[in-house]
Amino acid sequence: MGPHNYTPVERNYEAFRAKLPKLLPTHDGKFALMKDGEIVDFFDTAMDAYTVGRKEFGIGGFSIQEIVDRVLDLGYFSS
Repeated sequence: MGPHNYTPVERNYEAFRAKLPKLLPTHDGKFALMKDGEIVDFFDTAMDAYTVGRKEFGIGGFSIQEIVDRVLDLGYFSS
């Protein structure tokens, strides 16, 4: 499955994994709101990121990833 076949949430996750090493020094412990493979903004809590994601994008395609020194799939926060 190539990148063009990824679902929006999978594309966000793969993009996040690639960006994680550069994010850790400045955003450790924050939550990244992602849309279309790009980070939209950073938040202190997953709920804050989710609230903004729903308001800005409605249901569908955005996801939230926690910036920590291990990759976590927060798929249950994806919409």
